[in-house]
Amino acid sequence: MKASAFVYPWDVGGDPEAPARIAALGVEQVTLASAYHSTRALTPRHPRHRIVTAEYAAVLYPAGHRWAGRGLRPYPAGRWAPGDAYGEAAGALAAAGLEVHTWVVLAHNSRMGAEHPDTSVVNAYGDRYPWAPCIAQPATRAYLVDLAAEAAVRPGARGTELESLGWYGLQHLHAHDKTAGVVLGDAGQYLMSLCFCPACRTGYGEQGLDADELAAAVRDALEPLWRGAADDGGWPTVGKLLGEDRAAATRAWRDTTARTLQEQAVAAVRAAAPDGFQVLLHADPVSYHCGANAGVDPAHVLSVADGVVVPCTAGPALLTPFAEQVRPDTVLAANLTVVSGMGGSPGTLAADAARARALGATELRLYHAGLASDGDLAAVRAALAAR
Repeated sequence: MKASAFVYPWDVGGDPEAPARIAALGVEQVTLASAYHSTRALTPRHPRHRIVTAEYAAVLYPAGHRWAGRGLRPYPAGRWAPGDAYGEAAGALAAAGLEVHTWVVLAHNSRMGAEHPDTSVVNAYGDRYPWAPCIAQPATRAYLVDLAAEAAVRPGARGTELESLGWYGLQHLHAHDKTAGVVLGDAGQYLMSLCFCPACRTGYGEQGLDADELAAAVRDALEPLWRGAADDGGWPTVGKLLGEDRAAATRAWRDTTARTLQEQAVAAVRAAAPDGFQVLLHADPVSYHCGANAGVDPAHVLSVADGVVVPCTAGPALLTPFAEQVRPDTVLAANLTVVSGMGGSPGTLAADAARARALGATELRLYHAGLASDGDLAAVRAALAAR
């Protein structure tokens, strides 16, 4: 199976040994961030630094003229990725014989939420989630579609992987996060991620719901969870807590909103890209799930994109719904964490890859070449050499 390693531009810029070191892992491709959210990242081998702090979501290349005069536009990176950091890293990696694909984070942007609070998801209690742009809002959708096209189709890139192309919700992994005191489960996460901004309130109305009554029903449905009631029933629990008809109507609105955004973004990328450019989405096969791996309908998303990247560190089971819908040319990439300190298991990579292949995976994604220790990278080299 073809393997690709995730990489940040700052893993490569200023480290002349990085491209050859990554190529020596045995990967054929790198998935290089061109637009990314805020993060604090370790760089254990870099000759000039050990920690990079990306202070806000930014593009890692000079943004184009399409953004002139627009209220929502991408932010240029600061000192952590100055100038065309993406382009310089991409050139060095390509010179080492690696195929370069872009890695584009979309509906996850805390700075935009802070500076333009009306763009954010608003829960049933009126709390805003500044990290989560509401994908139902027309201006936000236009921004995301244009960002997808520009950040994906960088010079020399052979394809792209679009992350967070769907709803983002409560779960965020925010710095100093203190939200785990009550176990919400899938149902609670969904209810706490329902948006009540003006665009979504209108959308609920189109589904026959009164937004004020829905918000009150969501708050009532959450009360047992705040008191510690266990929830492990997934979608059936949403229906039980919220009412079957009401739950189905909210999901119809959200699923349609996400599907149409995915269609528009992929079409914009294809229109800007050369022939043969590959478009993949980071995806979860449960459409009501929120987050970096956007919840999708497998049949729909594989009719739109060339394939998906599926989280498999906790096991390969999420591959199966996609495998049932693949065409002969579909890419089904199993995403495996190979950083031991982040819950990965590079020592079992060969066995994990074999299990993923047995469930239909055609490629591997390895998270993350820049963050892993020397020991982790040695285990990756051994596993890939045994393919």
